[in-house]
Amino acid sequence: MKERGWRRWLPGLQVLRSYHFADLPKDLLAGLVLTTMLVPVGIAYAEASGVPGIYGLYASIVPLLAYALFGPSRILVIGPDSALAAIILAVVLPLSGGDPMRAIALASAMALVSGLVCIGAGLLRLGFITELLSKPIRYGYMNGIAFTVLISQTPKLFGISVQSTGPLRDMLALDEALLAGQANWAGFVIGAATLALILLLARFQRLPGILIAVVAATLVVGSLGLDTTHGVKVLGSMPQGLPNFSVPWLQASDLSTVLIGGFAVALVSFADTSVLSRTYAARTRTPVDPNQEMVGLGIANLATGLFQGFPISSSSSRTPVAEAAGSRTQLTGVVGAIGVALLLLFAPNLLQHLPNSALAAVVIAAAIGLFEFKDLKRIYRIQRWEFWLSITCFVGVVVLGAVPGIGLAVVIAVIEFLWDGWRPHYTVLGRVDGIRGFHDISRYPKARLVPGLVLFRWDAPLFFANAELFQKCVLEAIAKSPTEVRRVVVAAEPVTSVDVTSADMLVELEQALRASNIELRFAEMKDPVKDKLLRLEVLEHIGTDIFQPTVGAAVDSYLEEHGVDWTP
Repeated sequence: MKERGWRRWLPGLQVLRSYHFADLPKDLLAGLVLTTMLVPVGIAYAEASGVPGIYGLYASIVPLLAYALFGPSRILVIGPDSALAAIILAVVLPLSGGDPMRAIALASAMALVSGLVCIGAGLLRLGFITELLSKPIRYGYMNGIAFTVLISQTPKLFGISVQSTGPLRDMLALDEALLAGQANWAGFVIGAATLALILLLARFQRLPGILIAVVAATLVVGSLGLDTTHGVKVLGSMPQGLPNFSVPWLQASDLSTVLIGGFAVALVSFADTSVLSRTYAARTRTPVDPNQEMVGLGIANLATGLFQGFPISSSSSRTPVAEAAGSRTQLTGVVGAIGVALLLLFAPNLLQHLPNSALAAVVIAAAIGLFEFKDLKRIYRIQRWEFWLSITCFVGVVVLGAVPGIGLAVVIAVIEFLWDGWRPHYTVLGRVDGIRGFHDISRYPKARLVPGLVLFRWDAPLFFANAELFQKCVLEAIAKSPTEVRRVVVAAEPVTSVDVTSADMLVELEQALRASNIELRFAEMKDPVKDKLLRLEVLEHIGTDIFQPTVGAAVDSYLEEHGVDWTP
């Protein structure tokens, strides 16, 4: 029993126990290739998140080691991510006041919050929560994040420092700075060339395009001395050594913002991670437990928050690189983490001439990859209101910011769900010649109705928001019947649940119908719903002999009991 527990909570140990040593050379080589990407990307995403670049390397080491032990995916690479940069920056920038140590304390605290949220959700088996956001809403949110990240990095491409206050104001500030002649055009040329090279090499998946572009930019700046002769801003020397254990302490006034930001990070990071994890699980034909995925991601965030890191997620850019390099297990991530650690210990000045505009280009390239337009065109063509729902989420993120934007996305998702249940499809059923069963008379106007019988179908759960509408629609169907109604049969197969409000409504409806000498019956109702009606004391008032197994059986029963001559 104890062994099963270890296997359940520590998937990395299970992989280690069944490890095939024939995979070792492939994992080692893939890990070395991964290291070359972790360094520039980690530094770039740290700068984009409002913290010094060195902490991007810290956030690349510890999470990879933690996920290798607790994460269920054999190939997923996690670390700093462009999708989280705007959320972290939205919290860190206004609260840190330009103090780098305070910035990393805030970012680390967000990682702790995100980690605790993910672990708690995983233990409570809430892995399904990422399904609450529909695809159009996710597209709108991610497009907003991508736009925010792109705009926040554009001033760095020109060598201009802008106090970020949101995408729209940042664009105005950039225009003013350019008109004032503040741009460093040498740095811009380096950054623009780096971006162009990254985008050009992106089509060759087996080439480490980011590494090639960053190394080229570093060599050009270093060999020509552009940092001293033309004022190109560079990374500079990094501290030597590994991250220390450190508990981030916050001011009481920061707690609410950090909590909201940490929760937003948890939702976004797990949504991205679960999608990417399922994709590679299907490709490698290895099952992945979404709840364990939450736990693994949560522990990785918790670990990075305690070792001077910031919130992390899965990487849709580094994972394919690891796969293309031949990765077989999470040993690849371990080798990558060790490679970054060795760089910090023995060669911290290797990237001192790395231009900031090249780092901005790395983030901009990642942001461009986040945009989704193609599928939105399809959604516009087939379901226009969901397209505008996506645009609303996009505008919300751009105007309100990343953290309020995800709150808006969740609110819209809940409203969308409630709307579908609040105003569901309903219809009266009739018999169509040549087709078995009973069908929607609005689609089949020539369908024959049973004299004195209303077959009413309701395509949603019954709950407080639609109970009154249900009652109103039943009464309208009775009023529109061409014959005097003796019985109403609710085709209840789509009704998956009832609550107290709808239960009381059913009692009131039955009493009102009985006063008009009309009987109320149900067909195809699920047993769990019947159990709820019993528990909610509905059956005490309207009786227990009101159910029929099928609509056909309900019609036959009506014809027999009322002596109606009607041929199906």
